[in-house]
Amino acid sequence: MKSFRILLTLSVLVFALAACNFGGDSGGGEADSAGEEGEPEKSINLSITSDPPSFHPALATDTTSGAIMASVFEGLTRLDPEGNPEPAMAENIEVSEDELTYTYTLRDAEWSNGDPVTAQDFEFAWKWALNPENASDYAYQLYYIQGAEAYNTGEGSAEDVAVTAVDEKTLEVTLNNPTPFFDELTAFYTYYPVNSKVAEENPDWHTDPNGENYVGNGPFTLDSFTSSDSIVLKKNDSYWDADNVALNTVNVDMVESEATALKMYQAGDLDYLGSPFNTIDLNALNQFKEDGTLNVRDQAGTYMYVFNVEDEIMQNENIRKALTIAIDREGLIENVTKGEQKPGTGLVPLTMEGFEEPTEYFPSNDIEAAKEALDKGLDELGLSDPSELKISLSYNTSEAHAAIAQFIQQGWKEDLGIDVSMNNSEWQVYLEELDAGNHQVGRYGWLGDFNDPVNFLEIYKAKGGNNNTNWTNEEYTQLLNDAAKETDPAARTQMLKDAEEIFMSEFPIAPIYFYTNLSVHDEKVKNMKSDPLGNVQLKYVDIEQ
Repeated sequence: MKSFRILLTLSVLVFALAACNFGGDSGGGEADSAGEEGEPEKSINLSITSDPPSFHPALATDTTSGAIMASVFEGLTRLDPEGNPEPAMAENIEVSEDELTYTYTLRDAEWSNGDPVTAQDFEFAWKWALNPENASDYAYQLYYIQGAEAYNTGEGSAEDVAVTAVDEKTLEVTLNNPTPFFDELTAFYTYYPVNSKVAEENPDWHTDPNGENYVGNGPFTLDSFTSSDSIVLKKNDSYWDADNVALNTVNVDMVESEATALKMYQAGDLDYLGSPFNTIDLNALNQFKEDGTLNVRDQAGTYMYVFNVEDEIMQNENIRKALTIAIDREGLIENVTKGEQKPGTGLVPLTMEGFEEPTEYFPSNDIEAAKEALDKGLDELGLSDPSELKISLSYNTSEAHAAIAQFIQQGWKEDLGIDVSMNNSEWQVYLEELDAGNHQVGRYGWLGDFNDPVNFLEIYKAKGGNNNTNWTNEEYTQLLNDAAKETDPAARTQMLKDAEEIFMSEFPIAPIYFYTNLSVHDEKVKNMKSDPLGNVQLKYVDIEQ
């Protein structure tokens, strides 16, 4: 969620995302205008909860931003509706025998301002993300490339990064180790190109989405953005595959309240509710289940609370352990979230290959064990009673997040005697507070950026980036480094499992559940379903007239 990948990440509870508000025109802006050959325009009305925190592919970290940019930009590959990578900006991909060098031949494609999409645009964008001066939280997603980590950490130069525009249509990339999921990575937004000509002349091109400098290469263009109100996307007629894009207009309104979004959907003002655009009001789930319209799909995502281990209280492992194992996950899912989620007792979702079996790193809802850990933690902190603990639980504004937090808050009070104060803020502000370490316990959702367990584990390989716990462990980091070089799949999987065990033994997070993707849509909406990572590709969506 940040992805999510915060999950800004994040399904009913892809809570790193959000919802939004239209303005009452159920026709979706210009729905009555004519499309090609006099046919009625096809439009869809969606909502998100707030402004996307970023409109720059290299600076985005959340599902809200990612959902918009997946329509406005396109990488070398794109995920199809089933989550499989397919050629996109790359017309042809050649991989060397040692699986280290990828040679991409770009198709004839244009930016929305008419400039050709070139290999230089990819080289520029990737090296811009790696430049430490640009502070891209997701720069580590490029570390699979030779020289990338050294440049990003200040120990190398841009010239040492093995990304080369051989000519305008040929991009050559050399990796550190064979990376079987690299084709999926190149579909992720950190790997999107930017128009190097525009960006070099106007470094702040991305700060004004309404300006002439904001150009994309995806199936849609960003037609207008009104902060705290709406985003309108229009079909990009110069997109290379425009003939296979059915929608003419995508109206996206900001609706912070799930209850309000639900009313709009019921009134016909929204055509879709659910991930990755917004969250379904929990109070409506039973109704949608009963009438058979609720779509449920397991998703590669983890809903969790992160502990700031540099906080005076949260630095104590036994306090973190007590809070984690006291949570009644089954009760939460049955009585609050109601979305068929799976209880989470590990970091890596059960959808990941090799991690399908539920873990037993700790007992869930074991109050006696929680009290024992709490007593040890209080003693180590020089405290005599749980009432002396001052704990704040932070979450981004959402009825669903609030309901989950209240359930857990009540459990910690009744079972452990701990008073927990609540602190909520708007999504973008919340992300900034997490990144700044201004939290003790914070809600977090991580949705897979690509279909491999390392995507979840690598978040905590080092401080910074998307690691909002500030936790590190040398043995854990070494295992991930060794796994990156391991060519035997079974041995690699075991290394990743060993790393997860180290991570969970120190309780830097309290995993709560593994996501399901929940959605409902109007009958006229066709081909709108999420892939296993929770992505919805608007490129493939159609409207039945």
